[in-house]
Amino acid sequence: MNCWEFMKCGRGPDAPYLDGNHPCPVVLETSLDGVHGGSNAGRACWVVAGTMCGGDVQGTFAKKCPSCIECDFYKMVEQELGHRFLQPKTLLRMIGEHPGPFHV
Repeated sequence: MNCWEFMKCGRGPDAPYLDGNHPCPVVLETSLDGVHGGSNAGRACWVVAGTMCGGDVQGTFAKKCPSCIECDFYKMVEQELGHRFLQPKTLLRMIGEHPGPFHV
């Protein structure tokens, strides 16, 4: 299950983008395709800047990290994968972002 399915946000790849709605950046992030078994960044959404969680643009990983690690979807993916769960620092490198000072 990808984040857009879990969250039921209506911004997945097959959503009708009407009334000015745009796809979430998670759908467009192809460098994480297959990570944690998801489509594009669908199972690593927490490291993608500009996600639309809660209907609002969430910003960079550094800004949204505290709320993402408390998210039920993040916790579900982490629990399902156990020791195979890739840490945000690794995922950020995969998309070409500098992981910054976080040690999550």
